[in-house]
Amino acid sequence: MTATPVVSVVLPIFNGAPYLPQAIESILTQSYTDFELIAIDDGSVDDSLRIVRQYGDERIRVISQANKGLPATLNRGIGLARGHYIGRQDQDDVAFPERLGRQVAFLDEHPACGLVGTWAEIWRGDARTDRAHTHPIDDADLRIGLLFNNPFVHSSVMIRKTALDKVGPYTVDPGRQPPEDYELWSRISREFEIANIPKVLHAYREVDGSMSRVGQSPFLEHLVTISAENIAWAADLEPTDAQVTNIAALVHAANRRIQGQPDFVAMRDILGKALTRVSGNGEQATHDAAAVVEGLRDQWLGRRPRRLRRILRRARGFLAHVAGAAPVGNPSAPRR
Repeated sequence: MTATPVVSVVLPIFNGAPYLPQAIESILTQSYTDFELIAIDDGSVDDSLRIVRQYGDERIRVISQANKGLPATLNRGIGLARGHYIGRQDQDDVAFPERLGRQVAFLDEHPACGLVGTWAEIWRGDARTDRAHTHPIDDADLRIGLLFNNPFVHSSVMIRKTALDKVGPYTVDPGRQPPEDYELWSRISREFEIANIPKVLHAYREVDGSMSRVGQSPFLEHLVTISAENIAWAADLEPTDAQVTNIAALVHAANRRIQGQPDFVAMRDILGKALTRVSGNGEQATHDAAAVVEGLRDQWLGRRPRRLRRILRRARGFLAHVAGAAPVGNPSAPRR
């Protein structure tokens, strides 16, 4: 490792003992070697801190702190980072050997890109499944996906440090996180290009007890809020606009967020304008907006309940995940 490594990998840890060794070793055995691993133990009460300290690898910087939560811990890691690029790694997940090298090469070759993720296998505990997160790869498709949801596997991403300097770090506002990653990607996408590498370079592990799978959480409420903000930004409207909120709420079946009576004509025009801005293809955007809003209207009226998913799939393949066509699990949801 050089005095100023190219990559700083930020690994937040909270009671992560069962899978932590595999996560750490998957970084230490990368084919790309010019990195530091910033491992921050966020008040664990298991053996996590002992595990990370036992490695004695000069590339690992170990920090221990009282529990501050995920966004604040990530921001501390970013503040300590010396690298030009910030790589993310979770205590449950596994980076395949070529991941960092592929991402560094991509960012070096694409200076306008501020964020790059990868495709990821889905593991259930220690078992590989036949599922994978294969999100869109191109800037325009990802920008459209961001209008509704998070088309990145959080623990697979690498971020240009200058992008964070410009847009700021993860939000710690409890009214906007989780999903803190979706909120940050949204801000980055307004200033920089974004991309996914179309190769499985990471393993995302589904873990029991995730906030996306157990009990009530504010995740859905915040998801609708951020989606509405993204649609409003793209359509040059205020995020408090009732029909903007209604689009986001109906897409995510958050009926309690519906404001008044949905105006489907206004919603079609708003969504068409938003899709045009982020895609640059007005003709396709007009078609997609009409198809999506038709599906939302049918859903609202209780007609043909399966039609929304079919409409979204026909409109644009990369919109299908907002209708539930994505693999089970939400890679944006925190697992702590």
